[in-house]
Amino acid sequence: MNRLSNKVALVTGGSRGIGAAIVKRLAAEGASVAFTYVSSADKAQAVAREVAAAGGRALPIAADNANPAAIAAAVENTVASLGRIDILVNSAGIFDAKPFDTHSLEEYDRMMDVNVKAVFVASQAAVRHLPEGGRIITIGSNLADRVPGPGMALYSMSKSALIGLTKGMARDLGAKRITVNLVQPGSTDTDMNPAGGEHADWQRSLMAIPQFGSADNIAAMVALLASEEGRSITGAALTIDGGTNI
Repeated sequence: MNRLSNKVALVTGGSRGIGAAIVKRLAAEGASVAFTYVSSADKAQAVAREVAAAGGRALPIAADNANPAAIAAAVENTVASLGRIDILVNSAGIFDAKPFDTHSLEEYDRMMDVNVKAVFVASQAAVRHLPEGGRIITIGSNLADRVPGPGMALYSMSKSALIGLTKGMARDLGAKRITVNLVQPGSTDTDMNPAGGEHADWQRSLMAIPQFGSADNIAAMVALLASEEGRSITGAALTIDGGTNI
């Protein structure tokens, strides 16, 4: 399928896990894809080589989501290098689970900077370039809607903020036919949360379908939302969690 031929996408946090799967899927659908990474230059180059070997085009950009200037610059770099931007995927994020009363203000600031402020900054920078019919897609978490255990208050708060931001942007940008959506994965088999990990059995016990999702599942939903087929979906929070939250 080439649903995204002649489109340009920017994916934040695209060197590993869900982000890397999104980069590969969008490129397979025909898009030229820029993506950011923080420190894993080797993994970023490996993703770019894999895309190129399959006949696609991928551009790694070093940018820390905690640095607003770097994120805004990544948008401008995408436009300068690839000629335009049609699709923004906010995938970068961090997770930290610990008792609520032990979080420092520095930890609070970093969580909100990476998981929320960076989405705001990247989206605002992209809107200045997005054409009519552009796409903004953010990767959130099913933990925005349900907190099944202790230690996740700060993370869940940061992901819940994305629901309001998504709905608000969808209203603001609808007149330009720019869609804005949120994809909320549940337990997904990646190096950060492997299906054979220490807490995997507990996570499966919460699911209606007791198996971890795959990064490719999430990437497929992003590709749909980025395509013409997703033109009427906006302001939505789409949860992919095996029924954990039902």
